Amino acid sequence: MSQLHVALNGWFWDQPNTGSGQYLRYLLAALSRVAPELKLTLVLPPRLPAADDAPPNIDVVTTRGSSGNLGKVLFEQRAFPQMVSRVNADIAHVPYWGPPLSSPVPLVTSVLDVIPLALPEYASGFKQRLYTSLVTAAARGSAHIITISQAAKDDIVRHIGVPADTITVTHLAVNEHYHPRMGAERDAAVREKYNLPERFVFYIGGFDVRKQVNQLLLAYSYVGPAEGSDLPLVIAGAEPEWGTSVFPDLRKYAADLKVTDYVRWIGRVDEDEKPSLYRLAEISVFPSRYEGFGLPVLEAMASGTPVIANQIPVIEEIVGDAAYLVENGNARKMAGALLALLGDPSLRETISSRGLARATHFSWRKTARETLTVYEQVNRMRTKY
Repeated sequence: MSQLHVALNGWFWDQPNTGSGQYLRYLLAALSRVAPELKLTLVLPPRLPAADDAPPNIDVVTTRGSSGNLGKVLFEQRAFPQMVSRVNADIAHVPYWGPPLSSPVPLVTSVLDVIPLALPEYASGFKQRLYTSLVTAAARGSAHIITISQAAKDDIVRHIGVPADTITVTHLAVNEHYHPRMGAERDAAVREKYNLPERFVFYIGGFDVRKQVNQLLLAYSYVGPAEGSDLPLVIAGAEPEWGTSVFPDLRKYAADLKVTDYVRWIGRVDEDEKPSLYRLAEISVFPSRYEGFGLPVLEAMASGTPVIANQIPVIEEIVGDAAYLVENGNARKMAGALLALLGDPSLRETISSRGLARATHFSWRKTARETLTVYEQVNRMRTKY
């Protein structure tokens, strides 16, 4: 049997801070380790002349074309399929929701979430609606779809309308740097860099409305006065342009709640600092109302940090009984959870231990093996005809 050759769309290769970028990088590295017999080609967009940090056994090719939103569509719909044909790949894999309408070989698409379909406010502009319609139609033409949670699979069946047996769930994972002890020698430097107190509550993530950071701020209007400014809420993440329908002004909201003395905004943090920030925190809070997976929850658990999150299907799927879950959107119950954990070291230790145990169920090696199984399944169907 000839060597199986898979070409992957590399649009997000240079964006490791995004979910799609992390997924591509960690999946490709894990595939190269667990399946060295698999031939892998990373197809890059025109803005990326090379990928020097790609695994050494991966072929890398760059297409021609333009940049920007139009360039992205042209890369997805024309340049990537043309390169797939040119390198004689057996399977094309688009590791995000941006597949071509037509592919020269069987197509595998990773749909990490269907936010524009599940939450219409995220597809309000004409161009966004047009693009969502395009990739929705293209996804229906995939030989197989990979997604990252059972909750996301249910949404794909509901909103895209593909049969459940053409979708495989392969959970995400975190790398070995998320650990309660490994790398802890850097923690003091990270604490000093961000001038962090001995105890703090931590949020890291986006600020769009589905993240519900407003719920956490409102919860802290109860917690802050009870615990004092020595135990602040530390918020990490690149701040957007505030004051739109998708990004309401959370700074103003915090001021209106009179919690500014209890909240610290530390901005974007480097990826290699995140494990230290989780380890240093007393609690990590994740108030989102919709996710394809919810990676910060797993990052915190793997770091040994107790988690409070909203009780939504995907989070229940990921954490099991290893986090303190509260009613979605209920700031009072989130405040109660925070006060309960902050005041009870033994409860924090129990949830931390459960989180560490739960995190061991997720690994990139497992994700890669499950992805390889999809490739082999699609290839068997291809060779039948």
